[in-house]
Amino acid sequence: MTSAAPPALLPASVDATLALLTANGYLAERALATVTFLALRMGRPLFLEGEAGVGKTEIAKVLAAALGRRLIRLQCYEGLDIASAVYEWNTAAQMIAIRLAEAAGDTDRDRLAADIFAERYLIKRPLLQALEPEVSGAPVLLIDELDRADEAFEAYLLEVLSDFQVTIPEFGTIAAPHPPIVIVTSNRTREIHDALKRRCLYHWVDYPSAERELAIVKSKVPGISAALSAQVVAFVQALRAQDFYKSPGVAETLDWATALTELDARSLTPQLVGDTLGALLKYQDDIARMQGDTMQKLVKEATAQ
Repeated sequence: MTSAAPPALLPASVDATLALLTANGYLAERALATVTFLALRMGRPLFLEGEAGVGKTEIAKVLAAALGRRLIRLQCYEGLDIASAVYEWNTAAQMIAIRLAEAAGDTDRDRLAADIFAERYLIKRPLLQALEPEVSGAPVLLIDELDRADEAFEAYLLEVLSDFQVTIPEFGTIAAPHPPIVIVTSNRTREIHDALKRRCLYHWVDYPSAERELAIVKSKVPGISAALSAQVVAFVQALRAQDFYKSPGVAETLDWATALTELDARSLTPQLVGDTLGALLKYQDDIARMQGDTMQKLVKEATAQ
């Protein structure tokens, strides 16, 4: 039986970080590579803000794959609590243990209490899992869309991100022997408190330039022609200048490029764009705003590239 491959070493420079991300399919700007390098070297969480679909979540996935680390993802949502994010006790198993002890005549309450709050009854959720040692090295912990969680949960994260430990009243304090690599993302539907931001390095992930977005499309959508990829990027870049409720992110650009490739498209036409606009825009009001002269104009400009 062969042993698992050892985890990759952390990159030694910004250039090495940029090369690592690029080699694993993430075409990052240098500023993002710099803050990622610093977060890795300093052992600080990396807080990424930006519009949905610009690649914030993807960087955690790429880092985990590139460094050979386990990826642990905590998807935030309204009402997220400690039982879902950190831990809970297996109460069903605890009740069975109590009934078995009673049936066996065991009346030592202190010993029974110590037994039912042993680690084997502890159900570990993502935050607690991220504090456990891993053979492949400290895991990558992705706390995704923190802005969707309640402020009370955000406050709870302060202990985890400050000391990389969790206190369980019945069990004790569990501390990470090696801090995980932490990526926190936010779509900025609400402001995150300064107390949490101070514990992180920060970067705003913006929409990519046309040049970088074109490189991303060519990398992620094999088989797309040079002419069509250029038209797709030109159209999307122009689309983001419009007054929409939700402008398309890079994820939508890739979806649209893939859809056009599946349709064997060679060039954009108003009919083709109208038929596939749902891959780019996700709100009916935005789609309706694109009908008529606006679409004709943007298609004409994109195909003139």
